[in-house]
Amino acid sequence: MSNTYGEWLKEMRRAAGLTQQELADAAVMTRSHIAHIEAGRRVPSKEDARRLDTTLNTGNVLSSFLPDDDAAVADYFEAALLLEQQALAIREFALSYIPGILQTKRYARAILGMSFPPVGEEECDRLVVTRLERARVLDNPPNPAVWALLDEAVLRRSVGGPDVMAEQILHLVELVQAGRVRVHVMPFTLGFHPLMDGMLTLMTFEDQPPVAYSESLRMGKVHDSPSVVQELQSRYALALSDALPLKESLDLLRTTAKDYGSQ
Repeated sequence: MSNTYGEWLKEMRRAAGLTQQELADAAVMTRSHIAHIEAGRRVPSKEDARRLDTTLNTGNVLSSFLPDDDAAVADYFEAALLLEQQALAIREFALSYIPGILQTKRYARAILGMSFPPVGEEECDRLVVTRLERARVLDNPPNPAVWALLDEAVLRRSVGGPDVMAEQILHLVELVQAGRVRVHVMPFTLGFHPLMDGMLTLMTFEDQPPVAYSESLRMGKVHDSPSVVQELQSRYALALSDALPLKESLDLLRTTAKDYGSQ
């Protein structure tokens, strides 16, 4: 995203004699979100831009000239993507495949290349780049703190072939060993568990309430209702309490990667 938009917003804010916090309060936003927009790290939503225009008396300039966010993601994931970039902590549950921010390039290509309807090579490249850009949230520890709770099916389903799977699982091992993420596996022997309905992401922030994002087949939703978020947090905690401990999960990852490597 070009920073021209953010710099213009900063100029208008200062011309109005407002601090970031004062603008955030008046526009019903958070100070950190204002700071991210001014620094060129975030694209405001259409509603955010409308409120900023109203607060700063800039007509519809901020709404009309929103930067083109060229991230290639499904429409229903756009809101979750912005939140993911701001989160202090991310708790992932994966039922079918490795969470996006933890994927390797070849694994991501295998997932995205099997989409339906099929996409061309150029579009697949664009999708892969966007997926890998999401992983850059891991480049600046300690935030966000990331936990990944994986159904064992994620490890056993061979996506892209044994070589791709071995590389992907070893990537998880390296992230765990570096202390960047925690990975826990829900073993098949557990049977039913409270997260079998689909994929779930829980996110917490510095200065806004926690949210949850759930996804199933071609559907995704950001949940910000406190009662719904609390219920999903409780389900995650219950499932995590039944998962393998970190050391045993790491042993299973290494063994599974070795098995793929020998095929």
